[in-house]
Order: sequence, then C-alpha cells, then structure tokens
Amino acid sequence: GLKTLIVERGRDISGRTCPSHEKGIPCCQCKTCATISGWGGAGAFSDGKLTLSSEVGGILDEFVPKERLNKLIRYVDDVYLKFGAPPEVYGTNEDAINEISRKAVKADLRLIPSRIRHLGTGRSKAVLEAMKDYLVEKGVDITLQTQVDRILTDGQNGLCGIVTVDGQEYRAKYVVAAPGREGSKWLADEARRLGLSLAINPVDIGVRVEVPAEVMTHLTDVIYESKFVFYSQSFEDRVRTFCMCPYGEVVTENNDGLITVNGHSYGERRTGNTNFALLVSKTFTEPFKDPIQYGRYVAGLANLLSGGVIVQRLGDLQAGRRSTPERLKKSLVVPTLNEATPGDLSLVFPYRHLVALLDMLKALDVIAPGVNSRNTLIYGVEVKFYSSRFELNANLESHIDNLFAIGDGAGVTRGLMQASASGVIVGEEIKRREGVLQNGIIRKR
Repeated sequence: GLKTLIVERGRDISGRTCPSHEKGIPCCQCKTCATISGWGGAGAFSDGKLTLSSEVGGILDEFVPKERLNKLIRYVDDVYLKFGAPPEVYGTNEDAINEISRKAVKADLRLIPSRIRHLGTGRSKAVLEAMKDYLVEKGVDITLQTQVDRILTDGQNGLCGIVTVDGQEYRAKYVVAAPGREGSKWLADEARRLGLSLAINPVDIGVRVEVPAEVMTHLTDVIYESKFVFYSQSFEDRVRTFCMCPYGEVVTENNDGLITVNGHSYGERRTGNTNFALLVSKTFTEPFKDPIQYGRYVAGLANLLSGGVIVQRLGDLQAGRRSTPERLKKSLVVPTLNEATPGDLSLVFPYRHLVALLDMLKALDVIAPGVNSRNTLIYGVEVKFYSSRFELNANLESHIDNLFAIGDGAGVTRGLMQASASGVIVGEEIKRREGVLQNGIIRKR
C-alpha cells in the first residue's frame, strides 16, 4: 500500500488544553493555540455541525458536478457515523421549515434550509480520537508538534516534498496541503513563492451575538442552526448568520497572536443562552489584494482597545455609548465569556459594517422577537479568514503536478463536511494514479 505521513503543527487531541478556557482567564498567547491547532484542527473544538447539504459549507460544486458532491457528502456522513457521530438529524420537518422560511421572506431574509447532524464539542473529540486510532492501526505515520516551513520543488515545476521549520526534509511523490484557516496565510505565501495563480476570496468580519436561549428555541428546535442571508439596506452588503450554538457559550481563539471570538455548544452541559455569529462578507477589487490583513487589522483594533475581546450591550451600542461593568450588570443576559472587556464596538468596525450588522439584527427580530433587545450582548470581533483560492483543477490539484490543496485553508471549503469531502476527492485521485482504487471509494447508498 501507499506510505502516508501526516504532519501536524499542534498537539495530539488528548493534549490540547486551553488554560484560558479551563481557568476563565484572559488569553495566555500560547505560541501554538490549542483551540485551533492540533489533531482535528479547529474543527475539533468547534460545535461539530455536519451540514448534510451541498448548498453550504464551501464551493466544491465549482470543481465537481452537484450529483457527485452530494454522493461525497453522503459518503463522508457515513464515515462520521462509523466513528461515533449521533444518528439524530435536525432539519427534517419540512412544514415547520417552510413556515420559518415564509416569515423570513417578510423580513427580507433568505433561509438556507439544510439538514444537520450535531456532534457537539465533546463528541467531536471522541470521534476524532477514534479516527486517529484507526489511521495508526492502518500504518499511517503521524508527526505532531511539527510545523512545515515550505513545499519543496526541483525548480522545474517538479514536486519533491516538504521541509519543516527545524530543517527536517520529507521526500514525497504527492503533497496534500491542508493547513486550515489558521494556515491560510502561510499557504497563500507559499503559492506566491511557487508562482501559483491565486484568486482573492472575501473576508467575513462580524460579531458573536448572545441572547436568552428561549428567544431562539422555535428555530433551533427545528433546524438547530438557522442559516439566514440578508443584504443591508444602505450598502447591500451580504450579511449571514453562522455557527448557531443553542445553550452554548462564547469562547476566544488565538489566531497567530490575534484574539478573536467564537462559539461552542457542549453535549454534556448547557447554559441558559444561545449564541451565533453575524458576518459581513466583503470582496475587494483592484488594487487591494490582502483581505486577510484587512480582517486582522479590524480584529486587531478590538485587541488594541481591550487586550482581547470586547462585549457590549446592544442597547448601549444603539445609544452611542460604551458598555461598562455597571451597565453590563443590568443586562438580562448573563455573559458566558467572563474575560471579555466591556467597551464600544463602534470604535472598532468600519461604518458600513456596523450599519449592516444593526440592519441584520432588526431583520432577525421579526422572526425571533428579542434578538434586537437592548439586553442582547454583542462580542467582537469574529472574523473568518479564507485563503486566497488556488487555481485548481477538478481533482483539486495545482499547476505543480501532484501538489494538491484542500479544505478551508485552500479557500475551497468553509465547513466540516465539504472540507472532509475535499480530502476524499484527492484521496481517490491519488489511489487512481497508483492503480490501487477498486471501483471508487464512494459506493451507492
């Protein structure tokens, strides 16, 4: 069989602990953030939502036909089930979904319905541990706490392998780059160094919204994660809900020294709140070509003002005043991220972003009364970095033969299911080239 090596920057999943989350203290600025790096990547401690639809979570439909993508998603879903994902699926009540969609239209919102299998942060860890054990049993070599410095070529568009930051070289016939969102800048820099063509992806910048769970139960009980899209009235910027966490908590992430906000739900414990992200998408045109740096700059303003994440009551934001610890105590919503600093997000966001976010909250209040309450908590900044897209063929292969790029870091996916599916596409192709593919990986269900 093929000899396979997986090189992982972070720790094994059992050793991935965040002192900030465990002790409730400000981010410790660890050199390698355990929340987003390590076995399982950022997905290991995400909310673990498996979206069973080709309509969301990436752009793989630009590389493979929709029918094949749906088969890939079904195959990947079966793999997750094999390794311990729960059988329950949300979003199957079509009558209830149609009613939510009808109400959304009246608020200028578009609901993107999709079935979701929810792992939860706790079960994600168990599933990923089982996957790792399986790979080791099958003879796959895994190197942890090892950072790749660069991709090696022979200078004539021929692939040689990789070299790590400590100078270790690994020669390989095939290289699959899957650095995740945190490694998106590294991968883009490597692409430029290797002379590969890149297309600029948008950057999503926004906030994490926290409300009483009761405000959202009529949505989360039916769909679990309601994906709504809205275009702001003033600038027609695209705003969307993302990563809804019923009964969850707000957490921080360290993106290469930048402290940002995220949300988790845990199967084993619940809070009284539900949180979700509101993200404003912005695609830049000439001459600007660095959306990642733009996103880092905006999030960096929050870090500059607060040392990390800012939290603000929506009522204070609307009234043009900062939140203080005293004002925050008056809120009916008890914050789940204690380390967030009360402040003023209007000092952080560009005007058009702030207007778009406030417009979206008003629209959401039509279908979920209470979202636009003065007691709603707003945390910032949440930012999703998507790598500049590689110019890839249908097998997700670059112009350098046998160099593939997959997942969120390659700019082609934005979620667990399509990221997983992108790996299957490349795995099939490599096995096909080596003559060891028998009737295809994907079989009829």
